[in-house]
Amino acid sequence: MPAPWRICCNKKSKAKNGKAEMDNMADTSEKMQMKKEITLLNGVSLIVGNMIGSGIFVSPRGVLMYSASYGLSLVIWALGGMFSLFGALCYAELGTSIVKSGGSYAYILEAFGAFVAFIRLWSSLLIIEPTTQAVIAITFANYIVQPIFPHCEPPYDAVRLIAAACICSLTFINCVNVKWGTRVQDVFTYAKVMALILVISVGLYKIGKGETENLRAPFEGSATNPGMIALALYSALFSYSGWDTLNYVTEEMQNPERNLPLSIAISMPIVTVIYLLTNIAYYVVLDMSAVLTSDAVAVTFGGETLSYAKWIIPIAVAMSCYSGLNSSIIAASRLFYVGAREGHLPDSLSLIHIKCFTPVPALLFNGLMTLLYLLVEDVFLLINYYCFNYWLFVGLSIAGLIYLRYTQPHRPRPIKLNLFFPIVYCLCSLFLVIVPLYSDTINSLIGIGIALSGIPAYYLGVYLPVEKRPKCLQWLSATTTKYVQMLFYCALSDLDIDMEPTAAKSK
Repeated sequence: MPAPWRICCNKKSKAKNGKAEMDNMADTSEKMQMKKEITLLNGVSLIVGNMIGSGIFVSPRGVLMYSASYGLSLVIWALGGMFSLFGALCYAELGTSIVKSGGSYAYILEAFGAFVAFIRLWSSLLIIEPTTQAVIAITFANYIVQPIFPHCEPPYDAVRLIAAACICSLTFINCVNVKWGTRVQDVFTYAKVMALILVISVGLYKIGKGETENLRAPFEGSATNPGMIALALYSALFSYSGWDTLNYVTEEMQNPERNLPLSIAISMPIVTVIYLLTNIAYYVVLDMSAVLTSDAVAVTFGGETLSYAKWIIPIAVAMSCYSGLNSSIIAASRLFYVGAREGHLPDSLSLIHIKCFTPVPALLFNGLMTLLYLLVEDVFLLINYYCFNYWLFVGLSIAGLIYLRYTQPHRPRPIKLNLFFPIVYCLCSLFLVIVPLYSDTINSLIGIGIALSGIPAYYLGVYLPVEKRPKCLQWLSATTTKYVQMLFYCALSDLDIDMEPTAAKSK
């Protein structure tokens, strides 16, 4: 007996001209797959747009606070860029040898099997993705309403409603067309880079005029405690996170063997140089106490230097948030789509729209989860729970690169790095896992608990053979898939139908 979604997929519908058409795409020349519409330029915009979030505008003070001098902080920013480049190069090899969307989830699945990959997916579903997106949306809303309430706290409800509108608008755009999403990404990434170039230009102008009092004796008072330097480096590396964005959409890239590593090679130096020059501009204009006490360093900088044009900075922060949220939505929806395709999430999330070729159910699920997290008043505190998990799984995926080198030596690798790079980054990841355990033990343990809460779900939904799974779950999954398909005009992709069930493979 065919599955409910197959029946629905083959159901004939009456066209306006009276001819019958099949809902599945088997009768057309087009394959039912997401289209390869992401170009090299789109790839660069996705990486740069996700890496350069609101942080460089709002609070680049973490590195300075722990390093205690301008000179040492700039050295740490440069080191953070170099370490991140190592990780990105490792992901370039992984992304060209395992040509699957899903980022670290897909690589962990390939290297270490279904259980570890499911725990990574579960952590993203419950805490990492919805929390990150909710925080970005709230930051966007705060900067949108700031001009209306310049001298007081903006209304809580207004901020949350604008944040919800932001999430809904971007979810809609990405449901309609992949190209719409990438165009939004391109435009807003260019805009925020131009805003940062304005900040940098002002800083260089001040240096040209000889206003460098703040940069004299730049290493004076530098931190010498290894623990403080480690925390400064941790802050810098966290600011560089997002370089793996493109690996979540590998299957939708044009010529991924060429464009994925090239996008990474272009993006990483751009972001590192922008971070360094932006911080130099801040340091030239603002003294250390001003940087450390400011709630939004770029806004303070604009107030000091841009006069009547200072309104540009809050708008730039909002645009930066919009771009970062868009790239996060694109990446997260593909993660859930691939997870469902592999049998780790309900089948309904592995469907794509028949005409738009977008993962509409996965996008809507991601949007709904983020909207739910907007209802949490202290959503910013939830970020503390996932630092440990995030770096653990990034490190595991790069450890998977080393593992696959030995277990699958003959696997085609268009890019093959010297093992020095993954080994160094694995050590760096180990450091990034230890730091939150040391500095924020309780929150890290809560994050571990959230990840491990996925064990019962894995046992019931993945590990057990289909015939032994609870009948109510099977009925719920089949019914949801059937009605999601009918409601959103979706079908299984060709790749989904051709693939063997992951549950069988993982065993």
